[in-house]
Amino acid sequence: MRLAGILVRHELQLLASLLQWVARRRHGVGEGRAFGYARGQGPMTAGFAFVCVVESFTMSVLLRDWPTARGVTLVLDLYTLLIVAGLHAARTVRPHVLHDDVLRVRQAAHVDLSIPVHRIAAVRHERRGTHERADGELSLPVGSQTSVTLRLTEPVTHVTFLCRRREVTVVRLHADDAVGLVQALTRSMRGRSAPSGPRDRPR
Repeated sequence: MRLAGILVRHELQLLASLLQWVARRRHGVGEGRAFGYARGQGPMTAGFAFVCVVESFTMSVLLRDWPTARGVTLVLDLYTLLIVAGLHAARTVRPHVLHDDVLRVRQAAHVDLSIPVHRIAAVRHERRGTHERADGELSLPVGSQTSVTLRLTEPVTHVTFLCRRREVTVVRLHADDAVGLVQALTRSMRGRSAPSGPRDRPR
């Protein structure tokens, strides 16, 4: 029952993202600076949707003598198309967001990790095409690629899609403007480490 609840919540988030996409609104950006990661995914999503349409048409022809099965298959195919569109919408309306003191790292509707800026020890622009699972590391590739690596001074808790908790000290993610994200985050880190007040001048 718990798994069913997780799946229902996720699908509702996808549908909400689809509505936000249609309305040209973004989720959770506010006063922060958004960094998208969905550029270039549109053609692949469109291709997958086209395959679904062809499959739906083919099954409709093959099942023309079985109207009940044909109707059920059509409903399932249309729902699949809706979910595919929702996934693309979620990638678009849920970007990474940098606030003054927190970097919010996201991936569609199934990853949402807040990393305090003061816990980031180092950030660099690093393109990687392979990502082996390792303890303490979280990789969020887009198109099998990450472009930004964060190393933390202490762990942050990542809650997985199935609500399992993992402590991570290395986060790899992708951003369309990876250089811009690294530069903005570096400035934010320097601002957090700067002295809070004027120093006393020696007499």
